[in-house]
Amino acid sequence: MRISTLSIGDELITGRVIDTNVSTIAKGLLELGLHLQRHIMVGDIEPDIMEALQELSRTSDAVIVTGGLGPTADDMTARAAARTTGRRLVVNEDAKHHVRTMSSQLPSLMVCPLNDKQALIPTKTTLIPNPTGTACGFYLMYNSCFLFFLPGVPSEMKIMLNQSVFPHISQRIPARKIILSSHLNIFGPCEAEVDELLNGVANPGHGLSLGICVTYPWMKVTLQSEAETETVAQKQLAIAIEEARNRLDQYVFSEGERSIEEVIASLFVQCGVTLSLAESCTGGMIAERITSVAGSSRYFLEAGVTYSNSSKQRQLAVDSQILQERGAVSSEVANLMAKGIRAATGSDIGLAVTGIAGPDGGSEEKPVGTVFISLAAPDGCWTKRFQFNGTRHEIRVMTRWTATDWLRRYLLAHLPDLPICQT
Repeated sequence: MRISTLSIGDELITGRVIDTNVSTIAKGLLELGLHLQRHIMVGDIEPDIMEALQELSRTSDAVIVTGGLGPTADDMTARAAARTTGRRLVVNEDAKHHVRTMSSQLPSLMVCPLNDKQALIPTKTTLIPNPTGTACGFYLMYNSCFLFFLPGVPSEMKIMLNQSVFPHISQRIPARKIILSSHLNIFGPCEAEVDELLNGVANPGHGLSLGICVTYPWMKVTLQSEAETETVAQKQLAIAIEEARNRLDQYVFSEGERSIEEVIASLFVQCGVTLSLAESCTGGMIAERITSVAGSSRYFLEAGVTYSNSSKQRQLAVDSQILQERGAVSSEVANLMAKGIRAATGSDIGLAVTGIAGPDGGSEEKPVGTVFISLAAPDGCWTKRFQFNGTRHEIRVMTRWTATDWLRRYLLAHLPDLPICQT
């Protein structure tokens, strides 16, 4: 079954609002064993809407349209649908009753005759109930294609999609395949390296596809299995995921929707150890992400944004002579920062970062993007130098991710020796 989507709204094509409806529809279709064939986005311009409806109805079995069913002058989807399909636009009494009933029940609205514009529906259509909003949807047949019209408000659209549109489509699918997918989240390699590592894992001819999505600075690898039965799809997907995991090795920090901070939280709890942070160039970004996970107080003790040299001396006991001779952005200072925060807080692990995020402050010896990260633990203290590229924000984000991923790898390496701290 060929299914397309059409999103309508000036706020979408100008970028003021992100269109989340199409992703909701696409994900829902996959659960039905269907693929979204095509998507078009247009503004609130009636000829553009009509042209898109004509084009999609000729190449699709069903089109799901979202947006433009409100009460204002720029909401012209219903009129465009009527003109495209040669129908009259009339007041639908059921839709009018719904508009007035919902307006009286919703505290943010008031009963207003102008809202009755939402009751103007093309003739020879079937209403789609809206349990939470004023605008009813509707559907009709045109060019042997079902056209479903839904409001653009994501919460309303999703309910109507699941309660009315998807059941209607499901009844008309003669035979459908089972489509399952799984995600591996990775950090470290570039996209080309990931593609090379996973070469041969996918087999589109046998219903196994692979996609790489870059979400700076991490990537999501999606494996999708399509088969006649759920058992076959599950088996094929499990084998592919295992193979991909083996090839990507420790680049993989999680599967599904788990963030790297959630993974680290789980590892800290398993290890039974505590953490403290000394941040300079990141200005508290690492601490913010660590504490974004509920229950982080079980292992996270303290963070210090030791931005100035004086704060490094006062809070972390960094030697002033080393600061003067080696500079705040140096291996020696990062090492002392990690040891200093660990000693000051009594934590098992101390993590420190210092660097030049730019756009100024770099030199030939230490250009913008130079970062030192140090990790102090019961079994030693290690410091690494990194050279990151990009804007100030990108350098800080890369520093946060690299430091966080180092924590993950360190904890994983010590899991067999739990607990790692005996002090």
